[in-house]
Amino acid sequence: MLRCLFATTLLAAISLTAIAADTKYTLTGENTHITFVGKKPDGKHTGGFKKLTGSAIIVDGKIESLKAEVTIDTDSLYSDDAKLTGHLKSPDFFDVKNHPTATFKITKVEKADKIYTVTGELTLLGKTKTVTFPASIATTGDAVLVSTSFPIDRTLWGMTYGKGKIEDKVELTIKVTAKK
Repeated sequence: MLRCLFATTLLAAISLTAIAADTKYTLTGENTHITFVGKKPDGKHTGGFKKLTGSAIIVDGKIESLKAEVTIDTDSLYSDDAKLTGHLKSPDFFDVKNHPTATFKITKVEKADKIYTVTGELTLLGKTKTVTFPASIATTGDAVLVSTSFPIDRTLWGMTYGKGKIEDKVELTIKVTAKK
């Protein structure tokens, strides 16, 4: 009886430790900002996405254990020009009618000097491609902080409109300040 009680108590303690070891952060358009800069020979345009949902989990406080999944509402896309915003939502670019969401899932985080290298799967227009980028990641009290800026080649997802007139590389910037 005592042995059974001890085993049950030990299992409960292990379960509570495992639960406490995972720290989950909720990602929203208010604490996670995804912006972009597209360039052309005579200038550039900025924009981003206002709405997204997702979560990030860090196990035992180890940033290398970070896993995150984000779903972006592509219709929440905005830019610095109303006409351009409409064009970016069209089939020439994000085709929001047929592809109302884009997703990103972190698959690996590795420490590299004072920053981290993040690898994940980005799905746009129904096509999933692996992307890898450097990021500053930290935890402070009850928040996870992520900051990064990196280019992606829009043509890898089939966004080829304006080839030769619009640069293929688009600079993405992501800033996260998410609380538990």
